[in-house]
Amino acid sequence: MPRRIESVLIAGPAGRLEALLEEPAGGQPQLAAVVCHPHPLYGGSMRNKVVYRLGRGLRRAGAVVLRFNFRGVGASQGRHGHLEGEIEDARAALGWQRKRYPELPFALAGFSFGAHVVMRLACETPGTRFVLAAGFATSLGSTAYLESCSVPKIFLHSTHDQFGPRAEMEALYATVAPPKHLVWIEAADHFFAGGLDQLEQAVLDFGGAPVPC
Repeated sequence: MPRRIESVLIAGPAGRLEALLEEPAGGQPQLAAVVCHPHPLYGGSMRNKVVYRLGRGLRRAGAVVLRFNFRGVGASQGRHGHLEGEIEDARAALGWQRKRYPELPFALAGFSFGAHVVMRLACETPGTRFVLAAGFATSLGSTAYLESCSVPKIFLHSTHDQFGPRAEMEALYATVAPPKHLVWIEAADHFFAGGLDQLEQAVLDFGGAPVPC
């Protein structure tokens, strides 16, 4: 699919952040979305295949998508911030994108570690249209804040996620405040092996019609 890509550097709290801005092919964007990558200490980057699919699904739904590298990844400056620092990186990326597209509603999406980043940020940021969390690990930090978060929350989860087994994910989801939705993607592992097309289609479905669940 043809796409317009721009490499940008964003001023972050620990130094510059390397980013890619992608506009949808044809027509004006209807939504602005920031997409966050998996754990920086385990090879995660904005070029991760799940992150790419999240971004492409959102672009197909009409969003202008900003992917970026957390501090210490690729050309981004700084050192790993143990989740709290990465939340601030994402806040800076979102702020940059909102200044670039002030007229557009905005959303957040992320995979694995990045799913925790965007979920925390979305629940702290009034006006977030929705947040997409793919591969939300069930044991990564406290999730008590989700019990009162009023942002529309969409969880996209592999049926064989080793970092979020189905029983654990269902138990966690039961504690999450509405509006919310949980989509099971038939896949072999946490990285949605064999299920990337289904994942992207789910993103397209929700991104094109973001309504409370």
